Amino acid sequence: MKDTKFLTQAALIGAAYAVLTIILAPISYGIMQVRIAEALTVLPFFTSAAVPGLFIGCLIANIYGGAGIADIIIGSLTTLSAAYLSARIKKKWLVPLPPIILNALIIGTMLYTIFLNTGDKTTLLAAIGWVGLGQTIACYGLGYPLLVLLEKYKDKLFSK
Repeated sequence: MKDTKFLTQAALIGAAYAVLTIILAPISYGIMQVRIAEALTVLPFFTSAAVPGLFIGCLIANIYGGAGIADIIIGSLTTLSAAYLSARIKKKWLVPLPPIILNALIIGTMLYTIFLNTGDKTTLLAAIGWVGLGQTIACYGLGYPLLVLLEKYKDKLFSK
C-alpha cells in the first residue's frame, strides 16, 4: 500500500509539473523564464515522493522544451538535487531556497552557454540573475503560499 501511494504521488506531481511547464511554455523556457511549475518544488517538505516526481516532470518538460540534451540532463538533475535538498529542510520558510540557488547558478550558466552560441549578448551574471528572479517569483511568490496552504491539509493529503 505504501509503495502504491508513493508511486501515485510521484506520478501526479511529475504530471502536474510537466503539464504546467508545457502549457505555459512561452514563460517556462529561456533565460528570462518564470516556470510556474517550480512552485511545486515545495512539495518535498511534505512527501519524499515529490523528489522523483519533480525530477521526472522536469525531464519530460525539458524534452519538450527544445534547449537540447544539456537542458534535458543538467536541468533535470538540477531539479532532482534541489528537491533532495528541499526535502531535508525543516524550516518551511527555507524550503524554496535550494531550487532558487541551484537553478540560478546551474541553469543560468547552462543557458548562458547555450544562448551565447546563438549570438545572444546576455552576460553570465545577467543570465544567473534572470533565472534567479524567475525562480524567486515561482518558489516564494507562488510556492511558499502553496506550502502554507497545504500545511493545513497535510494530514489528509500526505499521510504516511
